[in-house]
Amino acid sequence: MQLVSVRVITNDVARLVEFYEQVTGLDARRPAEQFAELVGPSCTLAIGSAETMALFSAGAAVPESNRTAILEFLVEDVDREHERLTSLAAAPEVVQEPTTMPWGNRSLLFRDPDGNLVNFFTPLTDEARARLAR
Repeated sequence: MQLVSVRVITNDVARLVEFYEQVTGLDARRPAEQFAELVGPSCTLAIGSAETMALFSAGAAVPESNRTAILEFLVEDVDREHERLTSLAAAPEVVQEPTTMPWGNRSLLFRDPDGNLVNFFTPLTDEARARLAR
Protein backbone atom coordinates (compact mmCIF):
# COMPACT_ATOMS: atom_id res chain seq x y z
CA MET A 1 0.00 0.00 0.00
CA GLN A 2 1.19 3.50 -0.76
CA LEU A 3 -0.17 6.82 0.48
CA VAL A 4 -0.31 8.96 -2.66
CA SER A 5 -2.32 12.03 -1.70
CA VAL A 6 -4.03 14.04 0.98
CA ARG A 7 -7.14 15.97 0.00
CA VAL A 8 -8.32 19.15 1.68
CA ILE A 9 -11.95 20.15 1.16
CA THR A 10 -12.62 23.87 0.98
CA ASN A 11 -15.30 26.42 0.13
CA ASP A 12 -12.76 28.40 -1.94
CA VAL A 13 -10.54 26.26 -4.16
CA ALA A 14 -8.90 29.21 -5.91
CA ARG A 15 -7.87 30.87 -2.64
CA LEU A 16 -6.42 27.70 -1.15
CA VAL A 17 -4.62 26.71 -4.37
CA GLU A 18 -3.02 30.15 -4.61
CA PHE A 19 -1.89 29.88 -0.97
CA TYR A 20 -0.29 26.47 -1.44
CA GLU A 21 1.34 27.47 -4.73
CA GLN A 22 2.97 30.38 -2.89
CA VAL A 23 4.13 28.43 0.16
CA THR A 24 5.33 25.32 -1.72
CA GLY A 25 6.56 26.81 -4.99
CA LEU A 26 4.63 24.10 -6.85
CA ASP A 27 2.27 24.81 -9.75
CA ALA A 28 -1.16 23.24 -9.34
CA ARG A 29 -2.77 21.06 -11.97
CA ARG A 30 -6.45 21.97 -12.34
CA PRO A 31 -8.36 19.24 -14.17
CA ALA A 32 -11.66 20.86 -13.11
CA GLU A 33 -12.79 24.12 -11.52
CA GLN A 34 -13.69 22.26 -8.33
CA PHE A 35 -10.43 20.32 -8.01
CA ALA A 36 -6.68 20.90 -8.10
CA GLU A 37 -3.52 18.94 -7.32
CA LEU A 38 -0.08 20.06 -6.22
CA VAL A 39 2.18 17.14 -7.08
CA GLY A 40 5.32 16.86 -4.98
CA PRO A 41 8.11 14.30 -5.13
CA SER A 42 6.62 12.08 -2.41
CA CYS A 43 2.90 12.89 -2.24
CA THR A 44 0.17 14.97 -3.84
CA LEU A 45 -1.82 17.64 -2.04
CA ALA A 46 -5.29 17.63 -3.57
CA ILE A 47 -7.72 20.49 -3.01
CA GLY A 48 -11.39 19.90 -3.67
CA SER A 49 -14.47 22.04 -3.47
CA ALA A 50 -17.12 21.24 -0.89
CA GLU A 51 -19.34 20.62 -3.94
CA THR A 52 -17.29 17.52 -4.77
CA MET A 53 -18.35 15.85 -1.54
CA ALA A 54 -21.77 15.17 -3.07
CA LEU A 55 -19.95 12.73 -5.36
CA PHE A 56 -18.80 10.74 -2.32
CA SER A 57 -21.39 11.25 0.39
CA ALA A 58 -22.86 14.58 1.42
CA GLY A 59 -21.37 15.85 4.67
CA ALA A 60 -18.50 13.35 4.71
CA ALA A 61 -15.98 16.21 4.96
CA VAL A 62 -16.70 19.69 6.30
CA PRO A 63 -14.51 22.60 5.13
CA GLU A 64 -12.66 24.72 7.68
CA SER A 65 -13.33 22.32 10.58
CA ASN A 66 -10.01 20.42 10.91
CA ARG A 67 -8.42 20.51 14.34
CA THR A 68 -6.50 17.23 14.30
CA ALA A 69 -4.46 16.75 11.11
CA ILE A 70 -1.25 18.59 10.20
CA LEU A 71 0.03 18.82 6.63
CA GLU A 72 3.80 18.37 6.85
CA PHE A 73 6.41 19.45 4.33
CA LEU A 74 10.12 18.65 4.47
CA VAL A 75 12.11 21.81 3.68
CA GLU A 76 15.83 22.53 3.43
CA ASP A 77 15.92 25.37 5.98
CA VAL A 78 13.01 26.13 8.31
CA ASP A 79 14.37 29.50 9.39
CA ARG A 80 14.79 30.66 5.79
CA GLU A 81 11.25 29.48 4.99
CA HIS A 82 9.94 31.38 8.01
CA GLU A 83 11.51 34.59 6.72
CA ARG A 84 10.12 33.96 3.23
CA LEU A 85 6.58 33.17 4.43
CA THR A 86 6.34 36.13 6.79
CA SER A 87 7.36 38.45 3.95
CA LEU A 88 4.50 37.33 1.68
CA ALA A 89 1.72 39.85 1.08
CA ALA A 90 -0.76 37.30 2.47
CA ALA A 91 1.53 35.92 5.18
CA PRO A 92 0.08 32.93 7.01
CA GLU A 93 -0.79 32.97 10.71
CA VAL A 94 2.26 31.54 12.48
CA VAL A 95 1.24 29.22 15.32
CA GLN A 96 4.77 28.27 16.37
CA GLU A 97 7.96 30.10 15.43
CA PRO A 98 10.84 27.88 14.29
CA THR A 99 11.55 25.52 17.18
CA THR A 100 13.83 22.52 17.59
CA MET A 101 11.71 19.57 18.67
CA PRO A 102 12.86 16.79 21.06
CA TRP A 103 12.86 14.25 18.18
CA GLY A 104 15.47 16.20 16.19
CA ASN A 105 13.40 18.25 13.74
CA ARG A 106 13.34 22.02 13.48
CA SER A 107 9.71 22.94 12.95
CA LEU A 108 7.59 25.92 11.86
CA LEU A 109 3.83 25.61 12.39
CA PHE A 110 1.33 27.89 10.63
CA ARG A 111 -2.27 27.91 9.38
CA ASP A 112 -3.55 27.96 5.82
CA PRO A 113 -6.47 30.28 4.94
CA ASP A 114 -8.99 27.59 5.98
CA GLY A 115 -7.33 27.16 9.38
CA ASN A 116 -5.59 23.84 8.62
CA LEU A 117 -2.25 23.41 10.37
CA VAL A 118 0.85 23.22 8.19
CA ASN A 119 4.28 22.15 9.45
CA PHE A 120 7.49 22.97 7.61
CA PHE A 121 10.29 20.92 9.13
CA THR A 122 13.97 20.16 8.68
CA PRO A 123 15.65 17.16 10.32
CA LEU A 124 18.72 18.33 12.25
CA THR A 125 20.06 15.10 13.73
CA ASP A 126 21.30 11.92 12.09
CA GLU A 127 18.46 10.04 13.80
CA ALA A 128 15.86 12.46 12.42
CA ARG A 129 17.30 12.17 8.91
CA ALA A 130 17.39 8.36 9.20
CA ARG A 131 13.65 8.27 9.98
CA LEU A 132 12.99 9.85 6.57
CA ALA A 133 15.03 7.29 4.66
CA ARG A 134 12.91 5.05 2.44
